[in-house]
Amino acid sequence: MSTSNSPSDAGIVPEAIDGQIDLPSPWTLFHGEQLDGAQLAYRLLGPAGAPVVVALGGISAHKFVAAPRTSGWWHTLVGPGLGLDTNRYRVLGIDYLGGRGGSTAPGSGELFPSLSAWDQAEALAHLVRALGIAPLHAIMGASYGGMVAMAFAKGYPQLTRRIVVVSSADRTQPLATAWRSVQRQVVRDALARGDGAAGLKLARALAMTTYRSPAELAQRFAGPPVREGGRFRFPIEDYLFARGDEYVRYYRPESFLCLSESIDLFEIDATGLAVPVTLVAIGEDQLVPIADMRALAAKMGQGCRLVEVSSASGHDAFLTEGAMFKPIIEQILMEA
Repeated sequence: MSTSNSPSDAGIVPEAIDGQIDLPSPWTLFHGEQLDGAQLAYRLLGPAGAPVVVALGGISAHKFVAAPRTSGWWHTLVGPGLGLDTNRYRVLGIDYLGGRGGSTAPGSGELFPSLSAWDQAEALAHLVRALGIAPLHAIMGASYGGMVAMAFAKGYPQLTRRIVVVSSADRTQPLATAWRSVQRQVVRDALARGDGAAGLKLARALAMTTYRSPAELAQRFAGPPVREGGRFRFPIEDYLFARGDEYVRYYRPESFLCLSESIDLFEIDATGLAVPVTLVAIGEDQLVPIADMRALAAKMGQGCRLVEVSSASGHDAFLTEGAMFKPIIEQILMEA
């Protein structure tokens, strides 16, 4: 285990601890396959002894949640003085199994077992026990992270006091699965041609059209096309393919296939969760429609509170709307 400290944007130096734990080996996964020699990488950021909050995001998220890493994936909400204040709370981030970063994941061209959000939750439980930080003050999970948070609350209610689930339901919409199925097939076909990066670029470009709302895309890219190189080029193309090029620089096609599939495999009986749950739904979310989150809240019953917000950012609102989420998260975390 190594420790590193860097100055935050507010001039305060939260303690940062990076480490890795060994998981049981061989480990029988939720869908029946086995994983040998698996490791889970993590980062703890914030004052020692402070209440611990786990922050989990989409399949591209990693252990660097916030400052002092300016590239922290949730830097709009997690950091000094933000909704999840790293001067008041200790934040635990992980590299997902199968994803990017230091946890066990598929290599180039490698076949990898099918992973479930239940497997991520089990790995997180091993970590929480190994670090001696139970019970957690909270788990905040958005998108795929919300699935992991629900699985954790179902399987290990004694290890956390509450969960916050943003833009995530108890199962995926068939339309969302359809979008992701096409993305995965694009990547598989490209890998078969020996050019997985090209497929991942296209898959990410297509995915970007589902993360944001139609209203935002219309407002940003409604201009006329231009004739270029013997064809018309539309304003939105540059944005989509730039995001695809960026994604290829830090993500592997094999990891994308693994965790994209994991989203669509998820299902949970959300009745009777033994910890308080706050659901945060975005009215403009295409991937997780607000009707699905209302239905989930009804299944969860009295132990669940549903907060509905509006954002043109759609599914990506948890990444872009830090100011809007700040009072919501502050209130939840202040509850005893």
